[in-house]
Amino acid sequence: MRLRHLDHFGVDVADLTRAERFYSDVLGMTVQMRLPDQVLMRYGDGACALFLKPDRAPGGREQIENPLGKSHHAFRVEHAELEPARALFEARDIPHHAPINWGDHDCL
Repeated sequence: MRLRHLDHFGVDVADLTRAERFYSDVLGMTVQMRLPDQVLMRYGDGACALFLKPDRAPGGREQIENPLGKSHHAFRVEHAELEPARALFEARDIPHHAPINWGDHDCL
């Protein structure tokens, strides 16, 4: 088998409304479908499924401060958008890591 494309990924969230607001207002995704316990978001040619898990404990600050080798997802944007994204995260008090330079692209 040869993977052609990542169709979607799923994220467990404790607050579905808050997560939907982040993925739509901050990351620009659009809602494709809402169910009582999940929301399917679209971006470009992919999708993200948000699954309500009310008892999910929030991730610790350690995961953000040192993300390499830990479960996470990163989104690729144009290089010119990195600084405005960082400013937006700071303005909304969204925890984030400084951009990581991978040689051919940066991740925030």
